[in-house]
Amino acid sequence: MVEPADRSSTAGQRLGAPESFGVSTLEPGLRPPAQPPGRQVSMRVQMLDDTQEVFQISQRSPGKVLFDLVCAHLNLVEGDYFGLEYQDQRKMTVWLDLLKPTLKQIRRPKNTILRFVVKFFPPDHTQLLEELTRYLFALQIKRDLACGRLICNDTSAALMVSHIIQSEIGDFDETQSWQHLLHNKYLPDQDAIRDEIIDCHREHVGQTPAESDYQLLEIARRLEMYGVRLHPAKDREGTKLSLAVANSGVLVFQGNTKINSFNWSKIRKLSFKRKRFLIKLRADPTNAHHDTLEFAMASRDCCKVFWKICVEYHAFFRLFEEPKPKPKPILFTRGSSFRFSGRTQKQIIDYVKDSEPKKVPFERCSVPPSPGSEKSSLGGPHVAVNGNGSVNGQRMGRTAVLGAEQSAEIQPLSPLTSPLLTEAGYVRNDEEDEARRKKFPTDKAYFIAKELLTTERTYLNDLQVITESFHSAVGKDEAFPDSVKSLISANYDPVYKFHQGFLKETEQRLAQWSGRSNAHIKGDYQRIGDVLLKNIQGLRQLTIHLQKHSECLVELERACRSSRKVETLCRDFEQQRVCYLPLNIFLLRPLHRLLHYKLILERLCKHYPPTHDDFRDCRAALADISEMVLQLQGIMMKMENFQKLIELKKDLTGVEDLISPGREFIRLGCLSKLSGKGLQQRMFFLFSDCLVYTSRGMTPSNQFKVHGQLPLYGMTIRESEEEWGVPHSFTLFGQRQSVVVAASCTSEMERWVEDIRMAIDLAEQSSSLNNDLLSTSLSDNSKSSTVGEQESEDELGGSRSSLERQGHRGNTTVHVCWHRNTSVSMVDFSIAVENQLSGNLLRKFKNSNGWQKLWVVFTNFSLFFYKSHQDDYPLASLPLLGYSVTVPSESENIHKDYVFKLHFKSHVYYFRSESEYTFERWMEVIRSATCSTSRSLPSTRKDLY
Repeated sequence: MVEPADRSSTAGQRLGAPESFGVSTLEPGLRPPAQPPGRQVSMRVQMLDDTQEVFQISQRSPGKVLFDLVCAHLNLVEGDYFGLEYQDQRKMTVWLDLLKPTLKQIRRPKNTILRFVVKFFPPDHTQLLEELTRYLFALQIKRDLACGRLICNDTSAALMVSHIIQSEIGDFDETQSWQHLLHNKYLPDQDAIRDEIIDCHREHVGQTPAESDYQLLEIARRLEMYGVRLHPAKDREGTKLSLAVANSGVLVFQGNTKINSFNWSKIRKLSFKRKRFLIKLRADPTNAHHDTLEFAMASRDCCKVFWKICVEYHAFFRLFEEPKPKPKPILFTRGSSFRFSGRTQKQIIDYVKDSEPKKVPFERCSVPPSPGSEKSSLGGPHVAVNGNGSVNGQRMGRTAVLGAEQSAEIQPLSPLTSPLLTEAGYVRNDEEDEARRKKFPTDKAYFIAKELLTTERTYLNDLQVITESFHSAVGKDEAFPDSVKSLISANYDPVYKFHQGFLKETEQRLAQWSGRSNAHIKGDYQRIGDVLLKNIQGLRQLTIHLQKHSECLVELERACRSSRKVETLCRDFEQQRVCYLPLNIFLLRPLHRLLHYKLILERLCKHYPPTHDDFRDCRAALADISEMVLQLQGIMMKMENFQKLIELKKDLTGVEDLISPGREFIRLGCLSKLSGKGLQQRMFFLFSDCLVYTSRGMTPSNQFKVHGQLPLYGMTIRESEEEWGVPHSFTLFGQRQSVVVAASCTSEMERWVEDIRMAIDLAEQSSSLNNDLLSTSLSDNSKSSTVGEQESEDELGGSRSSLERQGHRGNTTVHVCWHRNTSVSMVDFSIAVENQLSGNLLRKFKNSNGWQKLWVVFTNFSLFFYKSHQDDYPLASLPLLGYSVTVPSESENIHKDYVFKLHFKSHVYYFRSESEYTFERWMEVIRSATCSTSRSLPSTRKDLY
């Protein structure tokens, strides 16, 4: 430990340099640091308040001199938390090395602007002892919010912005606060939550600027992306990831979601070789082998930049003292000579506490940083940059890696890969299509409204499946209970009738908007908020019917259980082409449609400025629909779980009472189970109380036969790749048996391990154990199983369950996961519910020339193809699990705008949309289906609102 008396040494001595360069950054108010003789050079530094200062340094001065000048200019005591970054000649953002001469790092000082920013983010802001330091951290957070780097939900964003405003303009005044928000940009999408910001600001009366900074830091430090600077990389499977370093260790992100972390205590060594970044972990007590993780980065320079910041973070937060320099070798050098230069966090805290420096007054900035300036100044590996060089917010940050998770282990699925559409009459003339597009509006609001129209058409067709098709199929059969008929009719017919009128109004408004009728001469027609507000207020009158839809679902399932004939009626109806989805999914459609209205209105409110004529109606409609969603979300979540259990019961045979009170579905997917015959493909189903594993049966319905159930109570899990020599494997230790399974790739294994551990914790917290699960009477579980148990493939026939579906299409999610060797979770299903889309697309095959116009519906992880939206049933479908969605490369010679590409192994399809907005929406929703999520995302819809 360095004593306080020793800290009066010069900066050069503190850094272990051979000569003195002047005062330390921890000695404000003293003379500027001494500089070596030589010609003076001007260096421009951009401060955290976006002002620029010019500093004169000697051409021989090391970076430490310039850094000390900046800290002395600010009277900054805790300067070691900060650093100077700049863009080098490779257009990479790098940190100024304090030990090397500045001009050897910056070749063209006249054309370079260095940025003074926070470099080390402590886990607890109370460790920042000076008010000035906390203020500078608050400016950094404000900057990260403005450029979209600090990702968070709307509630946290509104609260943080309200504290920033409180520190800048003081107590709440409605006119002043509103005007301040109009003229200053704190968030990329600020307009959508402006009212929430105002409401939060109203609560901060009497709060001083220093208290506002403190509260801002308190909120920010709890965010997952606080202080995170992403460095793009790929794992061994080629999955696009991002690496970051924090006070706790090295983090791994997928998009903006943290999927793994490696604590400093577990890391033995960090190194890089060419463009491979290596993390060597310490030996596990139960494992004699070391584990080395490998990530591929864009170049060797990217690896070195990230390795350097990792070395500095480790030294700053983990060491008591600055590491001493190694003696220079006489003849040969090996490896990098780079080391951390500066005081550690502990040295800073000890010095400030011991020296008790006087409080230095400073002037606060009242103008927030402009997001535009941040975009132009940031680059390299620190932020996610898209192909146009702009910094994106949460949505684009997430989609940067979606669609790239496809692994080499995907299994072929020939019956499900190609929509069989061969009608030649649908090939469009490209010149006519281009001319047609130019006639229509280009306003984004128009295409948002058009999305409302196209999805409303699909929604009405789905309602018609229940109110007309299903009613006709069962209406005349005496076996079907009249009470269930009446219940469904009474609660779905009014909804269907209401939406018929809603669709007609929407079609009329879009016709007026696009100029295809003469009605536009009667007034302003380029708006949709008034139509939405009127109909959502009318929809609120149907809440009583929407609340009854859960009862309809339960009563229909009860009728199927009690009567074999009713069950057969429902099963036969599901085989009709009009019923392109499982029947009970249609029963959920009205509640899911509320979510779509909410998302459409949110996009409109974000798009419109507050002064737009349509903004007020859209905002009022958004408030109404949000209230309805909040009121019905409990029913919605229960219905979704119940519906999923019903579907799984149809796909499984050999299990009783799958639908039991309190049981929740979590994940299903394909894993390989280790047995006496080696690795055998199995389907696993994870519930809140047990894990069920099955194999595909030989029955006509292709049901999955249950081989075993593992209660989660008392289960433990351990990764066992080294133990068994099987990649991506882990062992499940139950009360009576243990099972070794392997996933297709690392990301799949991580998802399973995370969800199983979460489910085990839930089971342990449960007040009582379900004893029925401990005493299963399955044929292959009669004896206690071990890791090397053998399973008989002769037993795959099995008996028929009550809901077996003969001749079923075989494209359920379970079958797709089996064929493509992947998995989906309940979180994925919840996300898929919100990412439904429909509309016209032009489709082209890989080896064809013409474009074919189709009406396409995206739902339930699949694309369904129609000739037009008036058709009653789809011509074909394309399940998207396992597919990748990208933009065609120049070598593919597409030469058209708004084209995206779907590909799975040798299957390639091109789709062309009509506008930039629809192109982005199709890319967004399809990516949501081609990429499985982890439980680190919101696990319930309650977390999303």
